[in-house]
Amino acid sequence: MATKKKQDPSSRIADNKKAAYNYFFEERFEAGMVLEGWEVKSLREGKVQLTDGYVVIRDGELYVIGCQINPLRSASTHVTPDSVRTKKLLLHKEQIRRLIGKVEQKGYTLVPLNLHWKAGKVKCEIALAKGKAEHDKRDTIKDREGKREVERAMKSRSR
Repeated sequence: MATKKKQDPSSRIADNKKAAYNYFFEERFEAGMVLEGWEVKSLREGKVQLTDGYVVIRDGELYVIGCQINPLRSASTHVTPDSVRTKKLLLHKEQIRRLIGKVEQKGYTLVPLNLHWKAGKVKCEIALAKGKAEHDKRDTIKDREGKREVERAMKSRSR
């Protein structure tokens, strides 16, 4: 019997925590990334910021823009690292075609959610998302604060 293996939390490289606050997620996809050697080394050290990243479609291909990978000080001397380089995402053609169709609909966008390791390769989880209105963001904050208060009350009762 095959069981679905849960993702090891230590395999996470970076999360886009702002994304859940700003968007409703419709579908999630796991895409490979085209990276240079110095970028992989920096990712192993956790020198990445995904919060300002977004996904664009150019010539039928997906690219991540704004994902900042800071170079290590010990980066090679013959390579000039560009920390905000546009990185290509790898997905199947039919998935890309489907995403293009959805993104052309009103209000949909593609957002990078996290970077993680899978079988020794860096993967980027992206989501087809719809932007939240201001009142939806306020509801998210209220829900979060409500859960926090309930946890505090439960914690104080258990003592």
